Amino acid sequence: MITEKTKAPGFTLPDSEGAMVSLADFAGKKVLLIFYPGDDTPVCTAQLCDYRNNVTEFTKRGIAVVGISSDSPQSHKSFAERNSLPFTLLSDTEKKTAKAYDALGFLGISQRAYALIDENGIVLLAYSDFLPITYQPMKELLAKIDAGVSGS
Repeated sequence: MITEKTKAPGFTLPDSEGAMVSLADFAGKKVLLIFYPGDDTPVCTAQLCDYRNNVTEFTKRGIAVVGISSDSPQSHKSFAERNSLPFTLLSDTEKKTAKAYDALGFLGISQRAYALIDENGIVLLAYSDFLPITYQPMKELLAKIDAGVSGS
């Protein structure tokens, strides 16, 4: 995973509606990039629904949540609608963004990973699961975010 306290690589990717979204769009705000293997897989669905259920925990900390996988915008759109996801999903079909964040795992499949980027584009926290069959529980993620944000 990308090294903490380094400049976050820029990117521009399509969202579920086909609109282009760039990291620069979040300048002046914190953003949590969540890399995940794929829409509609059991663990990814559980993970993103857990984040959905706790999205206010992110917003009250001033953090925008953005999911990134190699699925198409159309796949993201149906996945987000089926699961009432209130945050942006970006399509990294060429896996360039996942590669730039060192979030590609075995056989070129995206790792289950995240990068918390501060208002100036610096990576505050970076984490990836060794195996994509589990995800970091919300309580642990928030504790790391709170420790990282208050410690920066």
